[in-house]
Amino acid sequence: MKYISTRGKAPELGFEDVLLSGLASDGGLYIPKEWPKVDYKELPTTSYSEQAAYVIYPFVKDFLNYEELNDITSQAYSQFPSKEAIGLKEVEKGNYLLELFHGPTLAFKDFAMLLLAQFFETSLSKKNKSITILGATSGDTGSAAIEAFKNNKHCTVFILFPKGRVSEIQRKQMTTVDSASIYPIEIDGTFDDCQNLVKNLFQNLEFKEEMCLGAINSINWARVAAQIVYYFSTFQQLKSNRVSFSVPTGNFGDVLAGWVAKKMGLPIDKLIVATNDNDILDRAISNGDYFQEEVKATTSPSMDIQISSNFERLLFESLNKDSEKLRNLFIELKENNGFRIDNDTLSYIKNDFKSGKASERKVKDTISRIYKVSNIILDPHTAVGFYASAKKLDADVPMVNLGTAHPAKFSQAVIDAIGLEPEIPDRLKNIINKKEKFTELDNNSEALIGFIRKHSNV
Repeated sequence: MKYISTRGKAPELGFEDVLLSGLASDGGLYIPKEWPKVDYKELPTTSYSEQAAYVIYPFVKDFLNYEELNDITSQAYSQFPSKEAIGLKEVEKGNYLLELFHGPTLAFKDFAMLLLAQFFETSLSKKNKSITILGATSGDTGSAAIEAFKNNKHCTVFILFPKGRVSEIQRKQMTTVDSASIYPIEIDGTFDDCQNLVKNLFQNLEFKEEMCLGAINSINWARVAAQIVYYFSTFQQLKSNRVSFSVPTGNFGDVLAGWVAKKMGLPIDKLIVATNDNDILDRAISNGDYFQEEVKATTSPSMDIQISSNFERLLFESLNKDSEKLRNLFIELKENNGFRIDNDTLSYIKNDFKSGKASERKVKDTISRIYKVSNIILDPHTAVGFYASAKKLDADVPMVNLGTAHPAKFSQAVIDAIGLEPEIPDRLKNIINKKEKFTELDNNSEALIGFIRKHSNV
């Protein structure tokens, strides 16, 4: 399988080179040249790790044989407490919660990050090479990356997070890990500022080559590929003819993975893009308005994003892979803070996606409502998904709401909604009083470049 850049001016690459390069040299994102088909009826029933090997293999077969991939997925998902890895609960008739928070950092990001770390380790060990991992986080990506890569001998990891815009637990999950190769960095800005710093450094091709930069954000295709699997696993458990999914969405990677599952042949009906008050994706999908507004701080901080990187991959497909049109849209985004999506392109998107927005009041009300009807406590991100799907339920098609984080990671939002503190898992209790270690930097590329040069092992 070959991968092409959405911007059309970078060379075609195989999976391993896409894994190691992250962002394409022309500033675009890599995407498969064509979508593979898999027979969902043949999905293994033995374990999640074997399901992962089955679904992901078409994307990586020029890098790993099936047995090698099976070994890697087995090692990655051995860190989950059960061989199924996911949990599926019926909250109301036909309305389900997909629990994706049973991994080491209690968030859905573990599914992709644990596998990504194994991919990097396999490739870099063969090459006897070291790289510099650079990533930005709005909360859960950073802690999942740090946990997955903390013992990796070939990577020095730098994770940027926005000052005052992640929960205390999320911050401590990043800043209390004892590893000489991990550097959490607090940036005085928003997540979009952090993400822009990362992209700027990847587009500095001289620095990228000097430091052998690698990406762990979902600009890296391997992240998206890993997340496709649980859509297949869920469908198998439901034993339904079709299924819809509601996905709390910030950077668009998780819901894009669902769309790829549909392209691969999974019978998905609706994909609901659920946003909080930072609603650029809801506006884009409902009326074609992709214009940035000021980022608002909410109780679902992992979704406090105005520029969703992975939306570029969907736009590329919806523009019939016209790279020139896509480049022009992103020039417009840079110059005018946004752009309008034309009717034909929007029609393509609406064929697969619906959207919804939950205000802070609605998030609080949804946590309360679901607790009253089911005794299940939702985190605020998952509550956004439940609110967005509530008006789109279909008696004939199960609705699966992705549970993206354990509620204990956002205790205050839960307390405010239902007056009870969620039970705190031991792995979170253990970090609450640990000493934090992180670096504070201004929102400045040169300062970041200097810090990385000083501390990277490359």
